[in-house]
Amino acid sequence: MDRHVVPDEVLTLPEPLAEAIVGTRVPEKPFAFIWFLVKTHFMRRVSLLVTISLAAAVVDAFAPLGFSHLVNGVLKARSLHLAFATVLPWVGMIAGLWLGAGLAYRGYEAMDIGTSPRMRALAQKYLFSYMLGHSPRYFQDNFAGKLGQKVKQAGQATVTILQIICFEMVRVTGSVLIGAVLMFLAQPLYALILGVWTALYLAIVIALARRCVRLSKSFSDEVSTSTGRLVDAISNADLIRAFAKAGYERRFLSHFLADEMNASRRLRTFLVAMRAFMHLATTVFMLTLVLVTAHDWYIGATTAGVFVMVYLLGNQIARGVQELSFRMLDYFEQVGTLTEALELVSQRHEIVDVAHAKPLVVTKGAIRFEHVRFAHLDSKAVFDDLNLEIKAGEKVGLVGPSGAGKSTLVRLLRRQYEPQAGAIYVDEQNIADISWDSLNEAIAEVPQSPGVFHRAIRDNIRYARADAPESEVVRAANDAHAHDFILSRDEGYATIVGEQGIKMSGGERQRVAIARALVKDAKILVLDEATSSLDSESEHLIQEALWTLMQGRTVIAIAHRLSTIAGMDRIVYLEKGRLVEDGPHRELLAKGGAYARLWNRQMGGFIDAG
Repeated sequence: MDRHVVPDEVLTLPEPLAEAIVGTRVPEKPFAFIWFLVKTHFMRRVSLLVTISLAAAVVDAFAPLGFSHLVNGVLKARSLHLAFATVLPWVGMIAGLWLGAGLAYRGYEAMDIGTSPRMRALAQKYLFSYMLGHSPRYFQDNFAGKLGQKVKQAGQATVTILQIICFEMVRVTGSVLIGAVLMFLAQPLYALILGVWTALYLAIVIALARRCVRLSKSFSDEVSTSTGRLVDAISNADLIRAFAKAGYERRFLSHFLADEMNASRRLRTFLVAMRAFMHLATTVFMLTLVLVTAHDWYIGATTAGVFVMVYLLGNQIARGVQELSFRMLDYFEQVGTLTEALELVSQRHEIVDVAHAKPLVVTKGAIRFEHVRFAHLDSKAVFDDLNLEIKAGEKVGLVGPSGAGKSTLVRLLRRQYEPQAGAIYVDEQNIADISWDSLNEAIAEVPQSPGVFHRAIRDNIRYARADAPESEVVRAANDAHAHDFILSRDEGYATIVGEQGIKMSGGERQRVAIARALVKDAKILVLDEATSSLDSESEHLIQEALWTLMQGRTVIAIAHRLSTIAGMDRIVYLEKGRLVEDGPHRELLAKGGAYARLWNRQMGGFIDAG
């Protein structure tokens, strides 16, 4: 089996959650989404991570206190001529604190191994699962690459935000609090200096970070724009050469590259100024602490050990706060990234199952459109009062000019769109009352441009029914006239077809789609221009396969090439959303109406109507 389709094990959602995530909106705010993941999967782990991080910070902060005792102990031992061994306990204390802090940090990292990678994957899986519940209109309005990128970015952003909160923020908070307590015990003024500086520094840095994120986003937008223009020009290199427009394209691109360059300069200038402020603020803080403690030591108000402790604590806290300020840039950027992703993915589903929707049970395959009215958003009605009945096992061809509503009719049947009025029935079951998945399971479709995955041919054919035995896959391929071309490939049914089936011709993709429909074995079959773009030889083979596929099924076939549907039981001619003509091919020809005129313009086609 292709490794890309092996069912996941670690990431399988519990069944109640797997069902709920499809029907319930994903939290649309970044912290609500992170809290949802933590509460559902990681509460104990995140609590332990915060505890370990805080413990490491506390232990780390006590090391300067150990140095304070060590310095005072050494000075006392020298003045009293005591043995050096008298200060060794303080050395042991410092060593223990260093070792304890190091072990705590390594413990955090070890615990995070089982947290961050899984959280990243689960965040992506929840968003992907919810995204699949959107209507076809949603995917038509958004680029697939953009959606995939947003899901991936959201997973990384979730992990980064949580790491900054659980590690950097907790660690710095712990260091500042313990440092403030130790300084207060030594001299309240030291704690006051630390508190005022930390509050002012972080407030200014957060404001600067927000400004920096806006500049970073502006630069990113300019990079995306110039990249898009560059790719557009490269993909049309032949057109540029044909019109001798290389100079024009260079000048055209230079405007976008200039915008990118200027945005980069603004961002870099601001970063330099921001880092200069950080360095200056830290320097002022350390100098203030050193001067105040040195003066107190000079006048005898404190000891050398306290001077060393305050210096080390101040330096440790300043470094931690400075590191956190740099991480705040990443923090705000990741919050923005996650917000954008959630706003895109967590939109309310356009088509949802009713409460307690029942599965569709198809025994015959009869279809009925009853007083259906449908209009696209911000456009005129496609159907105003459509009534159409298709008997079980009947083969119906849909024809008519572009914009007549043929494809819309099929999408309404598959509930990819929902009518504003009327109802659609399958075996007397209103499709609005049954589950969307069961409706799609009951309908097989062979479109003009069939979708195929970048997977093995076998897996593409078996996609309709994962448990289909190999013998059934081969039989379906034979019936679809696909077996021979599959075996001609070096790896046969294990051949990877490439992105969008690029390694196969259009006719080969069509035959794989027909084989897939045969494996699905649904009672209702939809053919949407399944042979319109093929050469004559491929069309002949595929028409044979299609007639095999149609046997014993209710069929709706859309075609502009009338020869492909002349042998259907009925032809339905649509025009501007109205059912203009309905009847067998010969009767419609004899009638001499719209269908006959269309047939005569096409000069009869290639297949005998008889």
